[in-house]
This record gives sequence, structure tokens and C-alpha cells, in this order.
Amino acid sequence: MSKTTVTRKKADPWRRRVESGDWAAITEEVDEYGGALLPQLLTPEECVEIRELYEQDGLFRSTIDMGRHRFGEGQYRYLDTPYPEPVERLKQALYPRLLPIARDWWGRLGRPAPWPDSLDEWLEMCHAAGQTKSTAILLHYGEKDWNALHRDLYGDLVFPLQVVINLNEPGVDHTGGEFLLLEQRPRAQSRGTATLLPHGHGYLFTTRDRPVRSARGWSAAPVRHGVSAVRSGERTTLALVFHDAA
Repeated sequence: MSKTTVTRKKADPWRRRVESGDWAAITEEVDEYGGALLPQLLTPEECVEIRELYEQDGLFRSTIDMGRHRFGEGQYRYLDTPYPEPVERLKQALYPRLLPIARDWWGRLGRPAPWPDSLDEWLEMCHAAGQTKSTAILLHYGEKDWNALHRDLYGDLVFPLQVVINLNEPGVDHTGGEFLLLEQRPRAQSRGTATLLPHGHGYLFTTRDRPVRSARGWSAAPVRHGVSAVRSGERTTLALVFHDAA
């Protein structure tokens, strides 16, 4: 390994954290449940720094009041580009790890997999299709706030996996606020999972649907995600979506 490569790795702690994950186990878990816990991707200090960005209006392209739109209760803001360094570095580091899972899923479902090898190329495809709006999100919840079950599609071009990171410490900064997944399997009852996200850790989950075995081979099971009611305190998360919005 060259000295330049070593220096680059030391200068990019976010990529090193992504690479520290057991990606075989992560892949197996997301295959089984539609979601999987990732390593700690942000330090406590970085979590504070990103939480504090929420009050800097100039960093955001849009603010959504969830209650006003009947999306739940709480507020979220879309970060404008260029993203803060940790956000951009994490997206760049995660994409090549998520890409094989995405291609495998679409292969099982008999769908063409349009995603190129690099995130920059994929976002260029989104922009050429008219999806030019940034999609990294900071979501802020106070006591009794919650997020309705939904899917983050934003246009015709969709990457089937995304990542959320808890910027607060559960049990200290907030109680409640579990991350929810609800999966509708073909000709079966819905299956739900609830995960309390550890401080600074990522959680990988499906954006729209995922392949499940059926009598005819593979079928697509639609999946929605949301957040249970925050019982006390405050909860702020960073959501990393890998396609841009129309």
C-alpha cells in the first residue's frame, strides 16, 4: 500500500468506520428483515456538531412541518449541497457497500439494475432525469412527536437502500422514538420491526420494497418506515438517501 493511500485512509475516518462493519452479516440481516444495524458512523462530538447545524437556516433548501402535512408530528429539513464533510464522505463510503445488495435484489426480482459503480455517476443520471434536489435530511422530534409510515421515493429513479443515523443517545436524550419498519408480504399479514438506534450508529433499510421468496420464486414485498412516538426528550437523526429528488 502506498504512502498516499495510507494518508488518504487516515484522513477519511468515515470510510474507515463504514469498512469496519461485518458486511456479510449486514447483508444477511437486511436480506432477512429489510433492515440492519451498522457500526458507529459518527462520534459523539460529530453528532453534536451535526445536530447544531439544524439552526443554521442557510444550510437547508427546505423545511417541512410534519403535522401541517399530516406526516406525523415534528419537523425535518433537507440539507442543501454541498453537504457538510461528514455527510458527503459517509454517502460516498456507503454507496459501494450498498450497491452489491441493490443489484442482487433487483436481479432476484427480474428488474434491470440501473446503478453505475460510483455515486457521482448515479446522481448525474438523477439530474439528467430532472431529479436535481438534494435529499440528505435532518429530522427533529420533541416529546410526543412521531413520523408516519412512508417511503422516500422522490421520482422515477430510486436507489433501494438508505441509512439513518441517531444523533442523540437513547435513554439519556430521549425515550421512545424507535425506528419502525412495516413489511407487507404477498398474501400474508404485515410484519413489523422496531429498533432503538444506538447513538451515532447507522441503520440500513429498504427504501421501497425488497425480494422475498414466494411459491413462484421471488416477489417484491412493499416496506414502509417511520418513527414511534418520542415519550420524553428530543431525538434528531440524519437520513442519507442515495437518489436526488424531482
